[in-house]
Formats: sequence, C-alpha cells, structure tokens
Amino acid sequence: MKKILFYSLLFIAAVQLSSCSYNRMVGKDESCKSQWGNVQSAYQRRSDLIPNLVNTVKGYADFEQATIIAVTEARSKATSIQIDPSNITPEQLKQFEQAQSGLSSALSRLLVSMERYPDLKANQNFLQLQSELEGTENRINVERNKFNEVVKEYNSQVRGFPALITAKIFGFKERAYFESTPGSEVVPTVDFKKEDKK
Repeated sequence: MKKILFYSLLFIAAVQLSSCSYNRMVGKDESCKSQWGNVQSAYQRRSDLIPNLVNTVKGYADFEQATIIAVTEARSKATSIQIDPSNITPEQLKQFEQAQSGLSSALSRLLVSMERYPDLKANQNFLQLQSELEGTENRINVERNKFNEVVKEYNSQVRGFPALITAKIFGFKERAYFESTPGSEVVPTVDFKKEDKK
C-alpha cells in the first residue's frame, strides 16, 4: 500500500512539474514567435522604403545605374526568404541574415555615392527618405536585440532542469540567435578618388 501511495504522489508531482514547465515554455515560445514578427516588420519597413528611395535617385539621370540595379536585386533577394517562426534553424537564420546584409551593403553603396551629387543630397524628399531609412536601421537593431533576449529566456527554460524533461517530451527545441555577419566588425573604406576614375 505504501508503494502505491509513494508512486501515486511521485506521478502527481511529476505531472505538476511538467504542466508548469509546459505552460511557461508555451508562453516563451509565443514570445519568440511574436518578437520574430517584430523583426520581420522592421525589415519589411526598410524594404518598403527602398522603392521610394530608388525612384528619387532615378530622377538624376547621370546617377550610376549599376548601383540602383544592385539595390533593387538585393531587395528582391532579401524579401524572397521566408522563415517559419516556430522552426527557426541556425542555417535559415544565417541565410536570412546574409540576404539582409547584402541589402544593407547595397544601400550603403547607394548612400555613399550620394556624396558626388550635391543636388540630390539637398533634395528634401531624398533627405526625408534617408532619415526614415536610418531610423529603420535603428529599429531593426533594437528588434534583433529583443529577439535575442526572448530567445535567451526561452533557451534557458528549455535547457533548465526539470523543464528539459518536459521540453524533450513535447518537442521544444533550442532556438538560434542572431549573430553578426562575419567581417561586419571591419569598417569599410571609401575612396572617392578611386571611384571617380572608373
């Protein structure tokens, strides 16, 4: 009789621990999905600004067409990558980030080349778009940092004891973090004299 009572209490305790851990994991999982939506929204805002920026720049006939084409193609590539927020793998996140980095690089080249176009730099529409783009880049950074924070909380829950037992039973897995792109710590150099010779 004592054995039956002991195993019954053990079973009840395990169920209680599991259900509490399960509910917290579900909440943290939803936070990760929600924050991923915020990340995508910030990137989408940037993507939506680009056509207006490109159209403003196109108004200057002598502007480098190769730069405009590079921005347009990079935007197309960046918007083509879709990730399921419930199953983000490190590989998918890396592919997404590479496409977004390609777009950031193309935009940087576009904005750097503005130095040779004083009329364009003074254009109010362009200045407003440039300001919005800079603000959006800041939003992207903030949302990515928040994403990493909620992923950290989720991963800590999934890997902690006794929650890891519940995680394994119900299929909760660690999520990937945003990481900096290799080489992003190197500041690009711009040499207008070299570019003018081309």
